[in-house]
Amino acid sequence: MESYVQWINGNPLMSAAVQFGILGTIGEVISCSIKAKQFVLPGKWYQVAAKLLAWALLGIVIKYGFVGMKGFTRALLDHQMLPAILGSGIGWAFAVSVLTNLFFGPQMMFFHRLEDNLILWEWNLSGITTAWWTLLWFWIPAHTVTFSLPSEYQIGLAAVWSLVLGLILGLSKGLKTQPLT
Repeated sequence: MESYVQWINGNPLMSAAVQFGILGTIGEVISCSIKAKQFVLPGKWYQVAAKLLAWALLGIVIKYGFVGMKGFTRALLDHQMLPAILGSGIGWAFAVSVLTNLFFGPQMMFFHRLEDNLILWEWNLSGITTAWWTLLWFWIPAHTVTFSLPSEYQIGLAAVWSLVLGLILGLSKGLKTQPLT
């Protein structure tokens, strides 16, 4: 774990890119494979490579977003615009998670959709509303856990959460196609 923490601290943007590039792409492959009920890639090989780069770029955007939203939360607390109970511990983690997912999350998801549209050469916003709803039922609780950890582990866990959400969404779409008996 010490080597991981040293790598994160020494390379904050590169480590965010690598973690999200790998885990986000794996999450997409798992989600597509679950829906197809067999191993499939989410596009042609060069599209998957582009998706890996898009996930890497998203990791950097998220790293900046996490740092910025912590500063935003701290500023609101310093100006007594949030209750003092949100200044530490689980209250802090919850406050940063809520503010991150309400103020940063929708734009980040839209940016990610634009990346996908460019990679696939299409214009498609279908499912963006469903994605935005995940901010409430998945991302706020998940990132409350994330922001309760030391900062060295937060981007890595966020990347793991992306994989987990891909799995959940893949399974839910797979269940919707099953006939009720």
